[in-house]
Formats: sequence, structure tokens, C-alpha cells
Amino acid sequence: MDAFVTSFEEIGRAEGLAEGALRGQRTLILHQLGCKLGPLNEALQARINALAAPQLLSLSDALLDFTNQADLVTWLDRYR
Repeated sequence: MDAFVTSFEEIGRAEGLAEGALRGQRTLILHQLGCKLGPLNEALQARINALAAPQLLSLSDALLDFTNQADLVTWLDRYR
């Protein structure tokens, strides 16, 4: 017999998947930035964690051109 799934459960599942994907994006970008620029302080990490999905995607492209943490700060200041 098929399980009965309410629309609330479907919405909750979709929201959970979206939040998990966003968390994964943040984790990957923080890792890439750490590898490229060295360890990031908590303030920079917090600013990155506050970014929305479209901003994270833009940052994932921009970080390829960063040469130091000042480049990251400049980017973050521009995309507040």
C-alpha cells in the first residue's frame, strides 16, 4: 500500500533539500577559499555564510580570480 504524504510533508522535504544544497555550496566555497587564500577568520566566514544562493554562485566564479583575502573582502563589500 502506498504511503500517504501530505502537502506539508512534501513542502518540508523540499525545503530541507534546498537548505542542504545551500549548506553544501557554502561548505565547498569556504573550502576552496581556504585552499586558495589560507585560513579565513570567523568574520569572513560569517559574511560568506550569510550569502544567498545566487551570491554564492557568483562568488564561486569570482574566487577563481582572487589572489589574496583583500580580493575576497572587496568582493564581499560590493555584494552586501
